[in-house]
Amino acid sequence: MEITLSDERTMAAGTQGTSVDGDDAELAARLRLAVTRLHRCLRQQADAGLTPSQASALAGIEKLGSPTLGALAAREAVQPPSMTRIVVALETMGYVTRVADPADRRVARITITPSGEGVLRHTRSLKNAFLADRLLQLEPADRAALGDLTALLERLVEQDDLVDPVVP
Repeated sequence: MEITLSDERTMAAGTQGTSVDGDDAELAARLRLAVTRLHRCLRQQADAGLTPSQASALAGIEKLGSPTLGALAAREAVQPPSMTRIVVALETMGYVTRVADPADRRVARITITPSGEGVLRHTRSLKNAFLADRLLQLEPADRAALGDLTALLERLVEQDDLVDPVVP
């Protein structure tokens, strides 16, 4: 079944118990589609042999420092057994290690290795280079407008940063 923009407007109007007018719903649909397409393009730029889940978990480990499996699973919104499989794969690639918690030796913590940090740096630089090349194709006024839009997008997701501030 294909969903049209007008269908999305109708569906968006009923979410969160609020009334959204047609223009706002259309803007929301266009923004979602643009962000989704941009995310897909960026993901394709940095094929480091990691699945999206592995890349996200690796970035989460970097951000959190040395989380437990449970804390990382909660952050990534996956079940602990799924996170265990992801971490085992990252361990096998040499991107993370498990270490005993100094306060409680029964608890294992996950730390990122220099190789893991390197792969994150490399994938981020590829993504940044892709975006920089695309930005160079725009007029200066459009680049300035994107700067303003970026500030708005940062504000839009600010409240979610408490839950998921990780950028793989």
